[in-house]
This record gives sequence, structure tokens and C-alpha cells, in this order.
Amino acid sequence: MRPAPFERFAGDGSGGLRAFVIGCGDIGRRVALLERQAGTSVSALARSAESERRLGALGIATVPGDLDNGATLASLPVAGRILYYFAPPPASGHGDPRLDAALAAIDPSRLPAVVVYISTSGVYGDCRGDWVTEAQPLNPQSERARRRAAAERTLRRWSEDSGGAIVILRVPGIYGPGRLPLEAIRSGRPLLREEESPYSNRIHAGDLAAACFLAARRGRAGAAYNASDGHPTTMTDYFNRVADAAGLPRPPQIGMEEARRVLPPALLSFLDESKRLDNRLLLEELGLQLRHPDLASGLAACIAGAGETGFTPHR
Repeated sequence: MRPAPFERFAGDGSGGLRAFVIGCGDIGRRVALLERQAGTSVSALARSAESERRLGALGIATVPGDLDNGATLASLPVAGRILYYFAPPPASGHGDPRLDAALAAIDPSRLPAVVVYISTSGVYGDCRGDWVTEAQPLNPQSERARRRAAAERTLRRWSEDSGGAIVILRVPGIYGPGRLPLEAIRSGRPLLREEESPYSNRIHAGDLAAACFLAARRGRAGAAYNASDGHPTTMTDYFNRVADAAGLPRPPQIGMEEARRVLPPALLSFLDESKRLDNRLLLEELGLQLRHPDLASGLAACIAGAGETGFTPHR
């Protein structure tokens, strides 16, 4: 029997809820729009005048601030609000000084209702193609994943010290309209042969936004959730399916030995890890009904420009 989902807030998201988004890129904007549709008052951190204009055009109120300058974060409006933290760590270094600065700016007497944090499934490292649940020990192997694992530890320490509620989503590759590797395919960049390609995981951007929305309301405090569609394939299969959906020639395929000579290091780091994400907690505890549970559905929506917002949670 499916367990009843944990409900953090009464009702359906209306009734005076407020949310604040840090890192209002594609996913942040999608989540903000879902919140507005639910009747929530939404604002977001804006680093530049251009960000203010872009978010303002969507009806999202903005608060000026720069995560790389902690002095600008003194007045973050987070007390009693859902705090969505989607900003990435810096591209180099250890840990996440941006998250450190944001947490340091939160008055312990004025905590958010919950912090929803987007991490990466890369924190698990290479699992040799095994199915991975949230109980899997973290074993990050790339520098990027190590920074995310460090950020998760920072967030958990903050939660223990302050009593603030946190929910973590461990996210694999995100695809959606405007997020497909069309230029890489058009360039003719080769792919690893299918039989050598490791397992990889994905989620449609619209489904990830819905997962974030539900995590704020139903996520167990302190829990992590694998935010994936539950149908892993390989990177080669993914690129081939994108090419087919877009009517483009499939990229050429090469062996691993040649791949290590010609492919960029960032791409090779993904080819060195293989895992299949178990998403049962996402579906059962958060009650998420995926609009795009596999690539066939998701890519068709991308090409048609559909699937931007909207979702139906299990009741």
C-alpha cells in the first residue's frame, strides 16, 4: 500500500504561503511559476539589473543580492517562507562558499519553513551500473560532485545547529525545451559506442520543478530524494534519441580508447560513472506523478514545446 505523503503545509499551497528562490534560472523560474499558480507569494534573489528585468517580466518580485558578496545578503526575506536554494557552487575550489554565505545571513530566530536544495546524483560516484537508493553511501569522484557533497554536509550541519528543516533533491541530467544537446549533435562530435556506454539518468525540467514544489510540502525533514524519471538508459542512447526526435543524423560512435583522446574532460567524467537511480521515494513519499516518465514522452514534449508546467500529484 502506498504510504500517505507527509504534508508540511495544510491545504493545497494557498492560504498565505510565501516562497523565496535563490538561483532563479530555468528550474527556479518553473518552480516560481508553479508557486504563483498555487496562490503563493513568490520573490527571488537577483544579482543584476538584467535579472531583475527578466524576473519582473514573469511577475516575480526581486530582492537584490550577490552570493559572492555576503554583505549584500543581510536582508534576505526567508523567515517562515519556503526557501528554494538552486544556485550552483563556484566552478572551482572546495565546498560551496555561496551556500555558506546564504546560510550565514539567516537569522536563527527567523528561520525558513523549509529549505529545498538541489544537489546532484554525482555525489554517489561510480556504482558500476547498480540500482542506487538514497541509502547509498556518498562517494563523489569528480571535483564538481565533491563540492555538492560538501554543500550537503554544510546544509545538514546548519539544520542540526539551527533546527531548520531541509530537503535535498539529488538530480541527474536535466532535459527539456531549450536544454537538448542539439548543437553537439549538429557538430558531429562522436559518442562512445553503445555497448561501452555507462548507465546515466535524466529528468524532464517540468517534472523536476514539480518535485521541488512537492518536496517543500511533503518532503521529510532531513531526507534526500533521487529526482529522476526512473528509466535510465545510456548517454549514447540519449543522444541518438534526441537526434531521431529532431530529425538529425545520429553522431558517429567510437571506442573508449579513442574517446579518452578526443572527448573533453568534462564529458569523460560522466563516462567514468555508471548508476541507475531508484526513484521510488520520489513517487511514494512526495506523491509525484511524472508527466514524462521516459524519454519517449519527454522528447516528444520537448520537440512540440509542451510540458512546460503543470503536474498531477497522487492524492
